[in-house]
Amino acid sequence: MLRGKIFAGLLLLGCSLALPGQGNPEPVQTGERLLYHMIRTDPGDGTILPWYADDPGTAYDHVVRLVWEFWDTMRVDRNGLPYYMNHLVWRGDFNDRRGIGGDQLSMALSSWNLYYAYSGNERVKENMKFMAEYYMTHGFSPPGAEWPHIPFPYNTLVYSGSYDGDMVLGKDYTQPDKAGSFGWELIKLYKMTARNRWADVTTDRYLDAAVKIANTLAGHVTPGDELRSPLPFKVNAYSGETGHLKSNSGDGTRVQLSQYTTNWSGTMELFLALIELERGEVELYREAFDTMLAWMKEYPLKNNRWGPFFEDIPGWSDTQINAVTFAQFMINHREYFPDWEKQVEGIFDWVYRELGNREWERYGVVVVNEQTVYRTPGNSHTSRQASAELQFARLTGDRARVANAVRQLNWATYMVDHDGKNRYPRDENWLTDGYGDYARHYLRAMAAMPELAPAGQDHILESTSVIQLAEYPPGINRFLGHDVPDGQAGRALVHYRTYDDASVETLRMKEKPAEVWIGRHEIPESSAAKEGWEWSPLPEGGILTVRHDSYNQVIILGK
Repeated sequence: MLRGKIFAGLLLLGCSLALPGQGNPEPVQTGERLLYHMIRTDPGDGTILPWYADDPGTAYDHVVRLVWEFWDTMRVDRNGLPYYMNHLVWRGDFNDRRGIGGDQLSMALSSWNLYYAYSGNERVKENMKFMAEYYMTHGFSPPGAEWPHIPFPYNTLVYSGSYDGDMVLGKDYTQPDKAGSFGWELIKLYKMTARNRWADVTTDRYLDAAVKIANTLAGHVTPGDELRSPLPFKVNAYSGETGHLKSNSGDGTRVQLSQYTTNWSGTMELFLALIELERGEVELYREAFDTMLAWMKEYPLKNNRWGPFFEDIPGWSDTQINAVTFAQFMINHREYFPDWEKQVEGIFDWVYRELGNREWERYGVVVVNEQTVYRTPGNSHTSRQASAELQFARLTGDRARVANAVRQLNWATYMVDHDGKNRYPRDENWLTDGYGDYARHYLRAMAAMPELAPAGQDHILESTSVIQLAEYPPGINRFLGHDVPDGQAGRALVHYRTYDDASVETLRMKEKPAEVWIGRHEIPESSAAKEGWEWSPLPEGGILTVRHDSYNQVIILGK
């Protein structure tokens, strides 16, 4: 979901930008392997192309489908749960000894929310519901705890089927930032499943759980300072005792309290969403949001002390995910940041100064290392950087970073094998980085620059509301019901429903539609009408923008 205005100039980066592989001679086969695939380059300038296809959209669509299918068909583990509910690293020959990653399920929910709109695959939505409902019933702190009703990030007994602690600090410790992210994803899942006749009784439970998470977090927010964030990084949920960071040398020595992180974008989104819905303790959320926003502006935004994120690093580390996720929060909430362009560029500059990786610069691309303690190039971190920089370029018109961003996406495709395994070039197949924290960056990149979506397909790329239902041929008649214009079902190209009646969608389509209907009334092709649609042609197909405010059901008809 995109907050804020969708700019009319979606072709800002438009056809004048020569995308790698478009209209060029055959790519060069370099003979150099990058993990699973031989590197392919553009014969014109020697820059890296995706491994699967010359056209970026075709290649990106392919790898996103592969990682979803790998996730969806992952083997069932010894305790009857899917492997990804027990472990954070995939191993084909045996089970990894570790439990899940701290944000593993939230990341998957984030990606699949976008992928559902893009694909219309109902299995995606059911997977989201399964993960959320299992976690809600097997991983939350009890009502009597000092920090009640929030999820634990780790299963200390791997096959227990329950989440009860932290990977490094052990049982009873939790990570408030991960709780906020999960609450935000529950809000989106609530909106995906609410207000329709197929919604089950769990819909309100998603919202209720999000409210309880927000109540706990907002009730513990403090002003913070240079050494302490408004909420601690790790805390004992039962006693309220702040955890300790340990030495990164691995000797177990305690070095300082685990009282600082900057990964508060999800928590702040949670507060804003509940304020908008007018659910829960709204005034408490306003106060907590204002406190966190003031702290983020006063400290990390000025000193670039971004701090830890990952569950398996015992001590201090500055992480790219914290920095760039907040840059994306600023991009999506520019109203809070009068100097957002300069500040976002400052974050990008910090990333390249501290974590830029130039090993593949001979192929025209600078990629991104994970964090200061673990300076290894990451698939998710590089694709995150790319999507954020493309979002920035769309809003500002500054194309200076676009070419490298596209090549970063091209580079990150090499981490995906033909069967959907997805790993770092010199490390593990992390189920966090390779799946939930990977697919969403390609989908966001396509939304920011629709030229990067596959030209020969129809896809919803972006919406200011949550997409509840998305249908594409051949299954498009399943839920049309009474909303289809009389006798026109066979002409339907795309059918979708949003949570809000008032919303704006961006789609990449194979051809210009003949008509667009909102429920049972047609809306005009017009940039001035309150409800209307616009078409921006590309060399193949084009970009459709739909605006509606009277109803939440949209049918796009062909000739």
